[in-house]
Amino acid sequence: MTTTSCLIIGSGPAGYTAAIYAARANLSPVLIEGPQLGGQLMITTEIENFPGYPDGVEPFVMMDDLRRQAERFGTQFVSGVVTKAQLGVNGQPHHIWVEDTDEYMADSIIIATGASAKFLGIQSEQDYKGKGVSACATCDGFFYRNKVVAVVGGGDTACGEAEYLAGLCQKVYLVVRKPFLRASKIMQDRVFANPKIEVLFEHNTLRLTGENKVEGADLVYKQGTLEEQLHHIDINGFFLAIGHKPNTDLFADQLSRDAEGYLTLQGDAQQCYLPDGITPALGVFAAGDCADPHYRQAIVAAGSGCKAAIEVDKYLKSRG
Repeated sequence: MTTTSCLIIGSGPAGYTAAIYAARANLSPVLIEGPQLGGQLMITTEIENFPGYPDGVEPFVMMDDLRRQAERFGTQFVSGVVTKAQLGVNGQPHHIWVEDTDEYMADSIIIATGASAKFLGIQSEQDYKGKGVSACATCDGFFYRNKVVAVVGGGDTACGEAEYLAGLCQKVYLVVRKPFLRASKIMQDRVFANPKIEVLFEHNTLRLTGENKVEGADLVYKQGTLEEQLHHIDINGFFLAIGHKPNTDLFADQLSRDAEGYLTLQGDAQQCYLPDGITPALGVFAAGDCADPHYRQAIVAAGSGCKAAIEVDKYLKSRG
């Protein structure tokens, strides 16, 4: 069994930034990197909105920069996936198992496990990842200036993404599988009033097409009915806006989460709470997209990682 004063779960901007701050505070953090270095950020083609990279940067380059910076100050990295967690009560040590076998005992934990974008489940989504398929209009919309794109979804997120992209693109198709939008009235009004947005109700995506990049999409109208029709649209980008799933199931019965599974925090201290939502989970903090249903941006995740590490240092010092 390995013991540490600070254990960090997750290797995205939140986890690595937390490691940088914790290591510089001489906490000798252990960071468990999980199944994918960089997390969801790695499905982005290029990052142009993270400060410090005026010419843009490829995701794996930025993640490697953050990792090397954390390593420089003494962070210990562990490859593997956390498969079990037993959080201590009343400030007792927390126990984490990696791959069911390696046990770690920590006085404090920073959960930075991120969130995963939901996909439609069609093969071509995977085939065109990084080649026109994106789950973040704010991240990738800039690459489609004056081009034609499609957004899939019918909620507030989808309408917001479509409106954002309409400010950059020549045309935006909003592909909605239902005959109505689930978005709030104000968001619906904005979409319908925007001449660049065309809403395609009762359409499902069959496949994406193109030579080495997205160039079109095959859609089906009123699938499974007598009115079923096949449609093709020419597009340059395909944006998923059907929700995200926070990677927090490991703590489902031990920490407070909202209806969608995001860890709920109180105040600005990145402090996690027990399932009652009132009692602090001593020594347990969260950072990044696993506790952020609103912004889901790398710079926001990094900032929350900084805050979490500072709070961990304060917590450990308060214990003497």
